[in-house]
Amino acid sequence: MNRPITRVLTHAALLASVAAIIPAPTAFSNTADQIAPAITPSPVQNDPSRVLGRNILSDVQSDVDSVLSGLGSGLPSWVASGVPNFFQGFPTGDAVVSSLGLNHEQLDALPTNVLNIDPYANWTNSGWNVRFHGNVYKQPNTSVSDLNKLADVFLVNTSISDLPKSEQVQARNLTAEIFVVQQPHVAVNTIHLEPAESQGASGQPGGGGSANTTGGTQDVTLPYNTTVEGDFDTFVPIKSNGLTAGNKTSAIQRLNTQVEGASIGNSTAYLVPPTGLTVISDIDDILRVTKIYEPKQGLLNSFARPFTPWENMPDIYRNWSTSLPDLHFHYLTTTPEQVTRNYMQFIYTNYPGGSFDTRPLNFSDVSATLSIRKFLLQKIFETFPERKFILVADTSNSDVMKDYPEMATEFPGQVQCILLRNTSGTDTGDKFPYDTSGFKNLNQSNYMFFLHPDDLTNLDIGSGQCYNRSIPQNLTFGYQGLPFGVGDHPTSLNGSANHTAKGGAIGLSQGMTGTSSLVTVAAIVTVAFLFL
Repeated sequence: MNRPITRVLTHAALLASVAAIIPAPTAFSNTADQIAPAITPSPVQNDPSRVLGRNILSDVQSDVDSVLSGLGSGLPSWVASGVPNFFQGFPTGDAVVSSLGLNHEQLDALPTNVLNIDPYANWTNSGWNVRFHGNVYKQPNTSVSDLNKLADVFLVNTSISDLPKSEQVQARNLTAEIFVVQQPHVAVNTIHLEPAESQGASGQPGGGGSANTTGGTQDVTLPYNTTVEGDFDTFVPIKSNGLTAGNKTSAIQRLNTQVEGASIGNSTAYLVPPTGLTVISDIDDILRVTKIYEPKQGLLNSFARPFTPWENMPDIYRNWSTSLPDLHFHYLTTTPEQVTRNYMQFIYTNYPGGSFDTRPLNFSDVSATLSIRKFLLQKIFETFPERKFILVADTSNSDVMKDYPEMATEFPGQVQCILLRNTSGTDTGDKFPYDTSGFKNLNQSNYMFFLHPDDLTNLDIGSGQCYNRSIPQNLTFGYQGLPFGVGDHPTSLNGSANHTAKGGAIGLSQGMTGTSSLVTVAAIVTVAFLFL
């Protein structure tokens, strides 16, 4: 990239006030050798050994330093990012003990809690295997005044005292969830399993469709102690004890899971048959209003304000869960696992219940954050090689824009639909460029960029009809939204199905002023259409 372009990009980065961060590397290889436990999570074979060990960093670390090689050395790192700094660097372990002034006696006296993240289970020749994962920790008794001081660290340019009372409470609660003391190298207590009640309608606790589970009551013990970060992640075979075999049903069975002796430690396991459909959904800016691309708003929406659904997206998921009763929902977010409970509660209040993946503590820096999505996607694809997947997210995450089309190529026949909200098409605050080049060789019928949830109405995702032909795409394959139109020269064009370039999901944001309007003008001059 030449020097003038580099200067333009650097200047735009300052204007957008976006912190520099690093994009995702190539994910791990598809091997799953039996190895000693080290870190969460791991690849899994369709017919895994009875227990599979884990070592994530050895699988992904080798390519961390080469993540910009495919983008050109002149690109500033924020171009390939989608992860704000306020989701990085949360304190853990000794750092929490030090910041709160705890001594060993005080720490020992605290009860043990367990973050037991809702798992999925697969069916193999040996029966059902449940992927238990989460974190063991202790919750210090932190005073309100201390929580206020700690919350101010996260609320950049805002003081907790300036927030409404309800938002102050939420900010303190979330700060308390962050300042916990993980318990390294300890055994996870016995986990009790029992049939879950019938899964209610979308919007009810545990909502969505599933079978009435009639068996599965038992106690299981995890084979490994926690990692140095207090994490655990392993597939464990369970006894059938009245459960329906996975090759004898298309329905999803559910089991309540409770960690013995933990004041908090319950979740729901989803027993997913080998064949069928799974929706893998991001959460931020597709299911809830986060504005992750606007640091100040993103901070307030994440740490203080109540989680709010994005437009009428709950109606779309509710319709899917009722029209396709055997549909499996899996929620994959790269936000830190410390704040997982807020996300799970939000989902169960507004969306169909489903299994969860979040970013474990060992993925703490930006490069690791941007690699975890692909790793977890590969994990679930390899766990269910006969299932088809509907991938849902938004364009503000560079890892999504790279990983989703790669999954369609690397796992042919498994990606049924890719549905992406174009955040920059409706939100002028989104200045993040995004790269659509990965979609160049994909069939338009298998993906769609959209602006509003209603654009998804009447799609027949069950039969693979994933493109609303009334939503023009007008798509160039390359970087979209670079400053002053840089990079908008199309290498090729995918016209809309109805052959119109107006009103498409690929279009400039509305209402830009000042420098943003210059970006708009330059982009229009450079190319007659834009994506989203």
